[in-house]
Amino acid sequence: MIDWSRDGEWLLLPLPNAEWKPLKPGALEELADYLPVPRKYFLRLASQGLIRIENNKIRLKVFPQEKAVFKPESYALDVLYEDEFTLVVNKPAGMSVHPAEVGQSGTLASAVAYYYETTGQACSIRHIHRLDQDTTGVILYAKNEWAHVLLDEAMREKQIDRRYAALAQGIFKKKEGWIDEPIGKDRHHPGKRRVTPNGDQALTHYRVLQQMKAGALVEVELETGRTHQIRVHLSYLGHPLVGDTLYGGSSRLFQRQALHGERLLFKHPITQKEIVCHAPYPLDFKSLLEQMSVN
Repeated sequence: MIDWSRDGEWLLLPLPNAEWKPLKPGALEELADYLPVPRKYFLRLASQGLIRIENNKIRLKVFPQEKAVFKPESYALDVLYEDEFTLVVNKPAGMSVHPAEVGQSGTLASAVAYYYETTGQACSIRHIHRLDQDTTGVILYAKNEWAHVLLDEAMREKQIDRRYAALAQGIFKKKEGWIDEPIGKDRHHPGKRRVTPNGDQALTHYRVLQQMKAGALVEVELETGRTHQIRVHLSYLGHPLVGDTLYGGSSRLFQRQALHGERLLFKHPITQKEIVCHAPYPLDFKSLLEQMSVN
């Protein structure tokens, strides 16, 4: 764990050791190995004069004053976790993570921009992962480029654990299993995905938490992050999500896909401390679960 502090736009870190000398040959390379960032990013900071050694501290300018490229829009953001480097929020149903076209309003990006503005934080909007418009739950943001580089890398290396709760139709024959089927675009339906031999590898783990007469509450964990992955894979098994009409689900009881990002687990990009965030079931999801439990 690295002990850090902040001084305005600067991040302060301890020197590698008491004998470390910033002017000795190879010092820059040694420092690059010590800091938890890719060498390319470190060298770019160094070339711009954004790394200094003062008073036995490494000073890095990683908190620059930034302006959000999204127009702030008033919204009561549900913040699950926050520190100097990260922000975790609970996304509601019906809200896109970012605009799909120029001028689109009502997105989570604009809500986060408003939150930063009203809390006096000059941060750009950097989401680490996304959820579909009608999927609810946990979204992770990086507050600066330093954290963004590290969290992006962690996501690529499958070191960020995302778990979802889904209400799926039908009776599951197996209570737990893996779905290892490639996913690609559906040539006959723009915006839709399907299992196809020529698609990208997609791996999903599921576990039935509660089997009911008309469906099941299922915990889902992603090993990959393909578009609509959970929706496509469960539909492929013959268990489309309740309300997911795009993939064969019924909208009789629910008007959107019954999918919720319930938990996010990641290591903090600087301290390496394990952070766990839970988003409670939204009211409509909870009501649907209760309704399915008694029928």
